[in-house]
Order: sequence, then C-alpha cells, then structure tokens
Amino acid sequence: MRQDSATGTGGAVDMSPEVLQVNQNAASGGGTAQTFLVTIPENIYPGMTFNVNAGGQKFKVTCPPNARPNSKVRIVAPSAAQNTQAPEEEEPHAAPKMQIYEVCVPQGVRPNQPFTLMANNQRVLVTCPPNVHPGQKIRFQLPVPTAKPKKTNIQLSYKDDSGSSGWERTVRATDLKFQWIRVVEKNDDNDSGKKSYFNDMSSTANSTESAGARAVEDMEAIDFSKSAYVRKIQYLEGNDARMRTGTVTLIPAQDAVVDSKLVENNYQGTNHTKTLLQYNDIANVQSKSLDEKVEWFRTKVCEELYTPWEKGHVKIVVRRDTLLQNSVDAVMALGRDEMRKRWRFEFAGEPGIEAGGLTREWFQLVTEQIFDPDFGLWLSSVNNQMSLQINPASHISCPDDYLKFFRFLGRVMGRALFDGQLIKGHMVRHLYKHLLGWPVTFDDLEAQDVEYYNALKKFTTMEDLSMMCLDFTVTEETLGVRKDVDLIPGGNMKEVTSENLPEYLEANLKYRMLNQCKPQITELMLGFFDVVPEAALTVFDPNELELILCGLPTIEMSDWMDNTKYSGYYESTGKRHQVVQWFWEVVEHDFDQEMKARLLQFVTGTSGVPPRGFSVLQGNDGNIKKFCVHGVSRDQYVYPRAHTCFNRIDLPNYSSKHELRERVGQAVSMTYVGFDIE
Repeated sequence: MRQDSATGTGGAVDMSPEVLQVNQNAASGGGTAQTFLVTIPENIYPGMTFNVNAGGQKFKVTCPPNARPNSKVRIVAPSAAQNTQAPEEEEPHAAPKMQIYEVCVPQGVRPNQPFTLMANNQRVLVTCPPNVHPGQKIRFQLPVPTAKPKKTNIQLSYKDDSGSSGWERTVRATDLKFQWIRVVEKNDDNDSGKKSYFNDMSSTANSTESAGARAVEDMEAIDFSKSAYVRKIQYLEGNDARMRTGTVTLIPAQDAVVDSKLVENNYQGTNHTKTLLQYNDIANVQSKSLDEKVEWFRTKVCEELYTPWEKGHVKIVVRRDTLLQNSVDAVMALGRDEMRKRWRFEFAGEPGIEAGGLTREWFQLVTEQIFDPDFGLWLSSVNNQMSLQINPASHISCPDDYLKFFRFLGRVMGRALFDGQLIKGHMVRHLYKHLLGWPVTFDDLEAQDVEYYNALKKFTTMEDLSMMCLDFTVTEETLGVRKDVDLIPGGNMKEVTSENLPEYLEANLKYRMLNQCKPQITELMLGFFDVVPEAALTVFDPNELELILCGLPTIEMSDWMDNTKYSGYYESTGKRHQVVQWFWEVVEHDFDQEMKARLLQFVTGTSGVPPRGFSVLQGNDGNIKKFCVHGVSRDQYVYPRAHTCFNRIDLPNYSSKHELRERVGQAVSMTYVGFDIE
C-alpha cells in the first residue's frame, strides 16, 4: 500500500488519472467522490444502455467498449442536476411527531449568535435570528422521543484529563445534526488538569418554555485550556474497488458535524433504501445503560446491516502457523459489501466445527499478534503499560505492508464491534476519540506525554519567547537517528514569537494527536468505517467503546485494595478511615463488574489491569504509581476528581456511605457525557 501525495494518505494502491481526477473534483468541492463499480448485466454489450441504482440514485449507463456481460466497470455517478430520474423509493418510515418549543433569548446573545438550551431532556443548539434581541421569544421544533429518556437530578458539565474540557455534543434545531459546542460557564477556570467537574443546576423544559439557556463560547482564538479539535474524514475512491481511500484532518471542534440519521441504500443486499435510525432513536437510547446501548446497537444496526446468509456469506480458512498473513490476505481481498456478510472460519487441518468458538479464537489470536509490540506496529504507552500507541516507525518495521496491517486491523475492530467479539489490545484514549469523532485537547496530550505537555504550557506563561530560540519544528529520534520535522510547511524557517504562539501550540497538538502517525491512523479509521456506520456510534463514549471492544477486565479486589496507598485526609489512618472503608465496601459489593471497570478507567485512563496485578501499576513517567485514594474536604467540591497521570482519585470526606455511593457512582458512570443530561 502506498501513499498518494495528491490526495493525502490512505488507500490500497496508487490512483489512475481518471480516478485521481474524480477525487480532486470532490476534494475541491469539499465532498466525497462518487464512483461505483457495477456489473454489466446479461445480454448487454458495448453501446447498449442499462439501468443502475447506486448511491441512492437511479440512472442510465452506456456499456463501454471492450466490456462484456458480467464484467465489472467503474462509473461516475451524475450530479443531482444531471440526474433526471427519481431515486429508488425508500421503504416507508413513519415521520417523527414534532413538538414546538418557545424560549426567551438569554442575555448576552447577539443576533446570529448560537446558544444552547434544554429541550426533550437534550441540550439543543439554536441560533438567534436576525433582528431578535435578548428577552424576546423565538420558537423552534424538535421530534418527540418515542420513549421518555431516563432523567437524573443534576446537570453535568465536565472538565477532565481525558480532553473534554467542557465540550458538549448538541443537536442543531435547524437540521437535527450533531455538533460540538462549548458553552459559556460562569465557573470556568484554567484548572484543566483535574477530572470530573460537576455543576449543580435545576432547569426544566416543556412545550411552552425551555430553560437552562446558555450562550455558546466564541472559540475562534486558540486557548490552551479550552481549545479542542475533532478529526474529519473525507472519503475518496481508489483504483481497487474493494478499498476506499481518504484524508483525515483535525478541525476545530465547533466545526465538526455528524448526521443523526442512518440511511442504508442497498438494504440487506436489495435495491431498497431504508432509514435505520433517526435523531429521536438516538435521543431515546443515549442515556441508557451500556448493556442497553449494546443491545440496541446489535439489534437496530448490526442485524439490519448484515446481508442475509442466503444472499451470500464468506468462508475464511487459515493455518495456525501462518495465521496472521492468511487472515490479512483473506480480509483484504473482501469488498466493503462483503464486510457485512456472515463470516465462517476454519482452521486448516483441524476438525473443529464452527459454532462460535472458532470465530472467538480467531479474533483473539489475530489481534494479539498484531498488537504485540515485538511485531513493530504498536508500542506500550509511556503513561500506562496497559495502553498501546502506534509506533511512528512502523513503516521501518514493516516497510512493504504496514499500512495494509492497519487497514486490516481497522476492519477487524469494526467486525468485532458488529459480531460482539473481543480484541486483545487497549489503545491510548485519543484513538478511541478519533474513531467516535470526539474532541481531543491539550489534556489528551498531557495523558500521552506529560513532559511535552508541561513544556508547551510553560511557554504560555513566558513574556519573552525569543530567548528559547524556537521554530516550528519538532525533533524526532528513530533507531538512534535524530531529525527535525516541520510542524507546518517551512517550519524550520519560522521563529516562534508571542504573537504566533497559539499557532505553534495548535501545530504541536495536531502533530502529536494525528500527524505524527497520520498514515497509520487514516488506514485504521478507513478500515473501521468499511464496516461500521458513523452515525450509529454517536450513542457511545470513548470509555464505553474500549469496554465493548476489549471486554470487562478481571479485577481481584484483594489485590486492588492491598496495593492502594492513601494521602491527604486519609494518609495517617489509611484503610481504617471510615470514608475509605465505605469506599471499598461500595466498590466491592455495590459496583458490578462494569462499574468497577469504569472506576479503573476514571482513575487510571484505561480499563486494563497489568498482568502482574496492581502492584506494578505505572504512572505517566513509567515508574510504579500505585492506585491512590487522596482525601479532600467535602466543602472543596462535591464530586470526586481523578488524576490519571499518577492514578489518583481525590475522594471528598463524605458524611455518609449513601452520599459516597451516589456521588462516586455518578462521577464514574458519567465521566464522559456525549449529550447534556438533566
């Protein structure tokens, strides 16, 4: 697999001039290339026309020269203006019932400025109309949920080590698409290194008046503690019809939009189009438990997207001594339509009958091999030995096919999510965020490399940067060889000054979160989305995606408690302190396996447990940093906070076991809030 400089990274082969032109036209228009591989029907010869249904369009195609019946040819779909025939009729889907809301424009909001409010138990993004001023009323409408969402008695905001920094996903009232925004909070501060900041509020919304209105913060300027970026994928066509190519970039979080509607054009191998889910379906399920979300995903998405067995299935035969290479060859030979067919596995020379066990074993074995740091594609994270990060030098370890391995892994992860299988590898947190389209910030950089983060943060407090002699480059060392890498074109010729420091900080974040391993991340994501539709993933958060793909860990409570240290209010008494006793009683007896895993994610950044147990838990400096319970005053803040860099939970000195159970449970289960809940 090679990179194509004209279209960015990704793709199985270099592109022909024809396909390259299609992609360049799409890129210049900001859209997605529309070419399709079609089969010439029986009795159709060069010069004859036939009907094609592709991409939701129905149009006529002339059979090209040298083509014959049953041969495959690539066509370019006409634009909407050229298409004179109506698209294939969509399968009936009941239109959602709409509800009208009326709200007063809050103080401080200008005409054409967006603001948010609570409606349908969901934070909604509304734009103030022209010539409307604070105090005046405006109206908008939203679909009525088919089921009443679960409520909590608090409204959650968050500010944590995982990189959310107060960003919330909202639905735009204009088109019901999801968008990330950061609202203006009177409690905003620059304390971005602590986790789980909660703000108690009481507001309600009904059909006549919506409450909890807040202005959206202007994020045009780069802010070290608040700025966030979301990956954007632009899909392109390649010569190889089995593979899409594409480009991945980081854009400001407020510009990132994702559909809240999933339409399948070739529903279960037919020519019918069906709407599988809409905004109100997602709104109904997003506040449910993880088990309920997974069941919804498998029933409403996966089962609907699977091609029926009788319409085709895939048999994959592998040998144990060449398992990975056989698997890569088989999976990479499949087209995207075959990624949603039923798969059946056989191990050559073995009498095993496929009843689920062989499939489970295959997923475990291939991912164990490909994630193995000795293979050269992945490295153990500096911060947490249970998390894996992409090896920037993987192109040296596997020079001929490293991109193919990452595309393969993305496809395997997508199938694992579809099939309910587990993989053997916990990735660093920002990669889960990229898969889900969640914001990454400088806090994610801190979780990845705290020294690098601290150096950048120090620059923000310096009055004279000229003494540092910085330019827009970063020094990398590969196999003992050091070289300077430009962060921007011509970066070695551009000096860092106080005026362009924000640009320098942004360039560093983008480099470490994406550009350093851009070809690998691009292929991983393209493979993943060869299987999974992005709109269906909006119900999950990064913690949940890790738990779904990697499974719940086996946690020995005695090992956990024996290898925990105490500080702050609890330093002198340790596990004898009443609050500490309540804490462990709640964790051991009241928390189920999922909640224990979420607590581990909350404090350490991953649900993985070291093979040798909690005694060798590492911090971000690579040294042993045991799990720590740090006592703080209940007056200082209500909810616990976590410091994933050194595996510490700040536990308030609660007055009752009941309060501790409620506060810790809420903090752990709602570390990420994809939608503002009230």
